Amino acid sequence: MNGTDGLVLRRRIERDSGMKTHAFHYRSVSGSMSDITGRLAAFAREMRGERVHFVGHSLGGLVIYRTLERFPELPPGRVVFLGSPAVASRAAVVINERMAWAAKALGRCVAEELLTERSRRWQIDRQLGIIAGTRRMGLGSLFTSFEGESDGTVSVDEARLPGATDFITQPVSHSGLLMSAKVARETVTFLKEGRFSIG
Repeated sequence: MNGTDGLVLRRRIERDSGMKTHAFHYRSVSGSMSDITGRLAAFAREMRGERVHFVGHSLGGLVIYRTLERFPELPPGRVVFLGSPAVASRAAVVINERMAWAAKALGRCVAEELLTERSRRWQIDRQLGIIAGTRRMGLGSLFTSFEGESDGTVSVDEARLPGATDFITQPVSHSGLLMSAKVARETVTFLKEGRFSIG
């Protein structure tokens, strides 16, 4: 991920919060989770801030989860996941099982984190807010059908993580989570207050 996919979201967060944002770039296809989490921890330390918040979209949420799990000594702050498949990814599993050629494009991180259902739980000493999309417009819909609501790539149930501080849904697609002004406002609200403004 090169960071440009979250440019609109980052600009809105800066405008609405007064916070400075920094995009973290990582190679989701060729990079291992161990390498990526080590780099993200070093990146966060370079901020030299008393508080460092994390916002992750899709697989980025799992990168943050693994980083904070591995490096609990990082500066305190809050965390927001946007459409992150916290427990598994049905779309990734189906692609892996049915289309070997496409499975290679998913990359090492996806293989390590999403092809086996996991019983993850948020036990990190930071408040976590999760926003899941409910508009079924994503590539995942081309490969599989979802039970219940989804953003077209990740189902609402897959985005739930036990132990999270707050959880809301928004009527946007997987990529729409990055473009929505409402999602940006709710992200800022959580980073400032530790709760979303809507229930």
